[in-house]
Amino acid sequence: MLTNISNVLRASASRNGAAVVISARTYADFTTQATFEIKKCDVHKLDETPATQVVMTREEGLQYYRTMQTMRRMELKADQLYKQKIIRGFCHLYDGQEACAVGIEASINRNDHLITAYRAHGYTYTRGGTVKEIMAELTGRRGGIAKGKGGSMHMYCKNFYGGNGIVGAQVPLGAGVALACKFQGNNELCVCLYGDGAANQGQIFETYNMAALWKLPVIFICENNRYGMGTSVERAAASTDYFKRGEFIPGLRVDGMDVLCVREATRFAADHCRSGKGPILMELQTYRYHGHSMSDPGISYRTREEIQEVRSKSDPISLLKDRMLSNNMASVEELKDIDVEVRKEIEDAAQFATTDPEPPLEELCNHIFHNNPPVEVRGTNPWSKLKSVS
Repeated sequence: MLTNISNVLRASASRNGAAVVISARTYADFTTQATFEIKKCDVHKLDETPATQVVMTREEGLQYYRTMQTMRRMELKADQLYKQKIIRGFCHLYDGQEACAVGIEASINRNDHLITAYRAHGYTYTRGGTVKEIMAELTGRRGGIAKGKGGSMHMYCKNFYGGNGIVGAQVPLGAGVALACKFQGNNELCVCLYGDGAANQGQIFETYNMAALWKLPVIFICENNRYGMGTSVERAAASTDYFKRGEFIPGLRVDGMDVLCVREATRFAADHCRSGKGPILMELQTYRYHGHSMSDPGISYRTREEIQEVRSKSDPISLLKDRMLSNNMASVEELKDIDVEVRKEIEDAAQFATTDPEPPLEELCNHIFHNNPPVEVRGTNPWSKLKSVS
């Protein structure tokens, strides 16, 4: 028998004495896949471009929707906990940019590598971290993904190298990871992300040069959310064509609010790298709904109307939802059920993140080295000694 995946069957509802039966929809009622026309990428030094007619299956669409909703709700809960002073310190939220992380992950492999800046909660999740681990890390608890010692900007998991707090510094590190991939000959690549605010850094251009000389399998991705802290790209950069900044490196400019555009462009870029052609540069045109960090209200350098216009016309979750509904790939009730499940997962994770104990002082210096004998670490003064266990 076909399984009722939408879970909209209700026994019966009594209304004015009459029994109202809501019929179920089965797998057979839905379109299993559909073809979509997506925006063409602008290109630099490329003869070919990513596809503009793409196929998405129902299963893919539901997975993208669930992942983006989880990221969105997780960031909104982090905002709430920060305002309650449960999360402290630096905190940079990713809501609005979900299509970037989800589209990238859909086109690379789990054994590929990824490194980003400090707006990293979403990537920690798409790379394999759990909501519970991420929320607990934000509150500095023992069950956090970095054992409560990394916080918002320093989260890691397998083949994910953070979470880096120094603007632009992750870019040469990402090239180093790509060099390891090439040296080992394992057909893996590194996705190396930075923002428009970091795009003018000298170390990024040095890294471009090295990556091009050595033909490293690295995808440089500039997440252009239009503002570096509170400065618009037009005021910060003589050229805002970030996809051309590699000069001798091919580039793509992509609609970063459309998960399918990001997916296809990343797939194209990954094929480029794996074929031995060296690095490629992508600019994802996206938008953050929150301010730069939690200390930034986000409306002193842009208007509320601008933010609302992006939400109403370009929201990545709404765009995917509309596509799925208009092509009979899901029902409203099914997507609502996903929303309910996501909210529960976030609430459960927040409960854990506020009740889990903080790490004890004796664990402060653990994990400095991997697979080493215990070593003594000097504390804040010469006679204060701590131990580091791998």
